[in-house]
Amino acid sequence: MSAAPNRPVGPDHVWSVDEHLEDILSTIRPLDPIELPVLEAQGCVLMDDVVVPMSLPPFDNSSMDGYAVRVADVAGASEEYPAVLEVVGDVAAGAADLVRVGPGQAARIMTGAPVPPGAEAVVPVEQTDAGLGEGPATGMRARALAPEGAEGQVRVYEAVESGAHVRPSGSDVRAGDLALSAGTVLGPPQIALLAAIGRGSVRVRPRPRVVVMSTGSELVQPGEALGPGQIHDSNSFALAAAARDAGAIAYRVGAVEDDADVLRSTIEDQLVRADLLVTTGGVSVGAYDVVKEALSGAGAGDEDETGGVDFRKLAMQPGKPQGFGSVGPDHTPLLALPGNPVSSYVSFELFVRPAIRALMGLEDVHRPRTRAVLKTDKPLRSPKGRRQFLRGTHTDGEVSPVGGAGSHLVAALAHADCLIVLPEDVDSAEPGTEVEVVLLG
Repeated sequence: MSAAPNRPVGPDHVWSVDEHLEDILSTIRPLDPIELPVLEAQGCVLMDDVVVPMSLPPFDNSSMDGYAVRVADVAGASEEYPAVLEVVGDVAAGAADLVRVGPGQAARIMTGAPVPPGAEAVVPVEQTDAGLGEGPATGMRARALAPEGAEGQVRVYEAVESGAHVRPSGSDVRAGDLALSAGTVLGPPQIALLAAIGRGSVRVRPRPRVVVMSTGSELVQPGEALGPGQIHDSNSFALAAAARDAGAIAYRVGAVEDDADVLRSTIEDQLVRADLLVTTGGVSVGAYDVVKEALSGAGAGDEDETGGVDFRKLAMQPGKPQGFGSVGPDHTPLLALPGNPVSSYVSFELFVRPAIRALMGLEDVHRPRTRAVLKTDKPLRSPKGRRQFLRGTHTDGEVSPVGGAGSHLVAALAHADCLIVLPEDVDSAEPGTEVEVVLLG
């Protein structure tokens, strides 16, 4: 990461949402790749194409418990006229020494076991007497009463075609096939495939480590009693959860009091486990805006050595005050968000989430967007010159606002699944008009 963001000339410059986001994304670089054991690579982005080294399944195997047979030997079999076959042995899953099935013979076989030489199909045990001589074996009786050793005779009551109940070698993937492409995010199914083809480790970009901290002497941890003028800290919980949802490993730091020295010390302590730092609160122009005091000007340290944080005004609502830059000897990126809960969360979705996805090396870092018809009883108002983001619910091409425009309305945020976007040149959106929507789910 470069030492400081790309700053327009003049401290009074009002940044657009797009300018601020472009500055962030042009500065942040993807994390360096590492080799990880397959299970530890969950959630990471694959760096290289993975080619299948061997076919799956690697051998023809049975999809049922039953009997491996030759098709000709059971042709025309019925309950009235069963085919009577000599049972020559057992074939269990993992068996190496396989019996050969000759004319008039069958081998009892278990699900997943290799189809023995000479056999062409598998007859499910329910279509046989399971070697008991008591008619069709059904339900638990087919399994619990089948004799050990699989000797004697078995009666087969239905004919089967060649390949019946057999999983052919390579029916899943064949040797040389592309298993996974570079850029794939590894979820449980991809982890399963890697393990199935024998990969013990893969080269990936690691999940970014994101440290989230709230600031404010008024903040109390959930579960603790509130005193006069105090509120529970919700921002750090919301942002840590949002960081995990974006693909990061999130560390939440308890609320930091309104003291610049304490905040600087806390940030220094957290640098050892941070690929990205996120603060919330203390970025406006008030007397206790501790983040701004701690990280701007002299508080940020020598930019040539430790980077610097630029605090700026954005033409957006909510979320006008923002900060972005880098701190520490490794120029760890830091995004400073407003303290109001809705402002903080909206800012995360617009700026921090794309930064996390960029650190992961993903090409598409943005939430999906769509157009929807505004469903509301009255026009939506928006301050001209600012891009407004309102909470909403989106269903079947329609979007309805949830709650008001206040940046403290946490309950409304909890019921929203999208953001309604009103651009800078719009001061009113009438019911029935089409609006842009950012989908959050």
